[in-house]
Amino acid sequence: MKEMLGLGLKLFIITAVSALVLGFTNSITAPVIAENERIMNEETRKEMLEVADKFEKVDVDKENILEVYKGLKDNEVVGYVIKTATKGYGGDVVVMIGIDSEGIIKRAKVVKHAETPGLGANAKNPEFIDQYSEKNVKMNIEVVKNNPTDEQIQAITGATITSKAVTKGINAAVNLFNNELNQ
Repeated sequence: MKEMLGLGLKLFIITAVSALVLGFTNSITAPVIAENERIMNEETRKEMLEVADKFEKVDVDKENILEVYKGLKDNEVVGYVIKTATKGYGGDVVVMIGIDSEGIIKRAKVVKHAETPGLGANAKNPEFIDQYSEKNVKMNIEVVKNNPTDEQIQAITGATITSKAVTKGINAAVNLFNNELNQ
């Protein structure tokens, strides 16, 4: 019994020290991680809407919409960058979409996902994500397995759920642009 209490105490001390070290490490790295994420988001916004020279945050509270930024050039609105999150196969699929003031999707990029490597993770590949570029926001984009038309996207083979998640996020951005931002 005495031996069991001694082992329990040792285990408690090791666990407590580990928790303190992890907490200390987190307090040091959390601001650095947050700053790196802010920089990455800023660079991705510039990539999504290249004509803009600055971005202003727009407050929006909609399902699947994480962030909205108005892109400006010489203080004129040239478009919007919208970040969405929708449920994929392995978790949320976060997509950033740039839509110009004419209602054309300039670029889209999967910025975060937990999809299956070799299948759903292929949503980041240009062969898939570039299909959304230059689409008009007047169309509701849908995913098909074969022979897509202008308003359709060819699904990733073996990853239809991921393909639909990306498209759902892009359609959420398109609906926001059409119904609220482009007024």
